[in-house]
Amino acid sequence: MHTLDQLRSGQLKGISRLDLSASLTHFPEEIFTLADSLEVLNLSDNQLSDLPEDLHRLHRLQVLFCSNNRFEHVPESVGRCPSLRMVGFKSNRIRQLSAGALPPRLRWLVLTDNCLETLPAELGDCSELQKLMLAGNRLRELPASLTRLHKLELLRIAANQLPALPDFLLQLPSLAWLAHAGNPFDEAGALESHTPDVSWADLQLGEVLGQGASGIIHRADWQRADGQRQAVALKLFKGQMTSDGTPQSEMAACLMVGQHANLIGAIGRVVDHPQGEQGLLLSLVEPRFSILAGPPSLESCSRDVYPSDWRVPLVKALRTASGIASALRHLHERGVIHGDLYGHNILIDEAGNALLGDFGAASFLPAATPLQQALLQRIEVRAFGILLEELLQRCDVPTGRAAQLAELVRRCKQPEVGARPALSEIDEALAALLGQHG
Repeated sequence: MHTLDQLRSGQLKGISRLDLSASLTHFPEEIFTLADSLEVLNLSDNQLSDLPEDLHRLHRLQVLFCSNNRFEHVPESVGRCPSLRMVGFKSNRIRQLSAGALPPRLRWLVLTDNCLETLPAELGDCSELQKLMLAGNRLRELPASLTRLHKLELLRIAANQLPALPDFLLQLPSLAWLAHAGNPFDEAGALESHTPDVSWADLQLGEVLGQGASGIIHRADWQRADGQRQAVALKLFKGQMTSDGTPQSEMAACLMVGQHANLIGAIGRVVDHPQGEQGLLLSLVEPRFSILAGPPSLESCSRDVYPSDWRVPLVKALRTASGIASALRHLHERGVIHGDLYGHNILIDEAGNALLGDFGAASFLPAATPLQQALLQRIEVRAFGILLEELLQRCDVPTGRAAQLAELVRRCKQPEVGARPALSEIDEALAALLGQHG
């Protein structure tokens, strides 16, 4: 984190990224002295409510973060920044997004946890948009113009006031990651009452194992009702809203799908926490498992980041892909969409055995609309096709299998959503291939 003193003294001349959190109520004019080098500006965690009209003087600016401030609108000066491609105003008080606030090269827009009730139709003109994050607002409808967003791959509309899931969203040719839980049409979110509860008093908290956008995961010892002690993982949720949705939706989905060999399974919901925190008890993952890939970067936008030298034998890649296909098939058969099928949510061991976790973006399939169910499943098939392609790019595929696997990837990723194969077909095809190489 940088300081105002550093900025004002000229110590930061020539930097490409500025991170400034200093209870700011006004935009420091000294930032303009960095105009010839500044590409990333992070003004999150301040008390700002507006930005200068001449923000476009930062002509090299590509990324702007203004989360956790006091904005009630996205300033139109943002839309005049010629190079800006990522804009983040998470957790403000934003009620208004005007057409003029949309920069021409926008690829990634984050307006999570605000007060938006409407969106401008001109959002559909943002032809380069790949990620649109709108969870935790008050949207009652989405403009039909979004059907023109042919490059949109990730969409978060969870925890809004949408009375129905718009059909036009389900035909977007590139959409692969969709979260829509916590809207009025999401009736399945109430199907939780039969799930087991685990008392906080029966848990002994251990060390932190990791943390993500929605919560912190601890190791814990659980005193079971039968008197046995079991080592488990405990996820304590951080707050009421994440970029993907709410803890309630995540817990409901995780508990609904139950156990599977390729899932990080839920054991039960934690109750009676002394501070009222929400928690979920999960199976403890063995130490031999590690994360498959890193999350997308500012540059990669919607694609995970793999180590540049990471290579795997084909049989390992097939074992990973087959395990994940089996897990997704299990989810879909139980009426759940994962919504965030990425390598950074997958753990693998040296043999390629895989575990899928993190249900923060999970949603239930609309019960009364079979066509929407089928299309939602095939949106996730595109995400699987991208994952399979990433795995195959990092192994040597024998000539005899290359065409077959390339065709499977093509079918999973094809722009006509309804023509993609079902997970049951993919699961069986990969299981057969793995059997031939195993």
